[in-house]
Amino acid sequence: MYRRKPSFVFCILMDMIGYASYAIPFLGEITDIIWAPLSAIIFFASFGGWKGALGGIGNFIEELSPGIDFIPSFTIMWFLQHNRKKNINSFSGIFRIVTF
Repeated sequence: MYRRKPSFVFCILMDMIGYASYAIPFLGEITDIIWAPLSAIIFFASFGGWKGALGGIGNFIEELSPGIDFIPSFTIMWFLQHNRKKNINSFSGIFRIVTF
């Protein structure tokens, strides 16, 4: 079954919503209590499978933990999914250079 991947713009928007809690002094951590489970569910629904489940759990922990809301977890997952083959090829090229 084909699953449509979320767009780059969607991922940036989701990370900006998560980061927006810092815009409200003293209320930021309270809004994170509401946003953390919603963000985790959206993350899983967006990426699906075991990667979406693990990423959703990580996203939940990130949103609840004070001081680390700046991590763009949606955008990081987007890059991991869209650049997987390119990353593997670039790493193998580096190993060829190092090992001669």
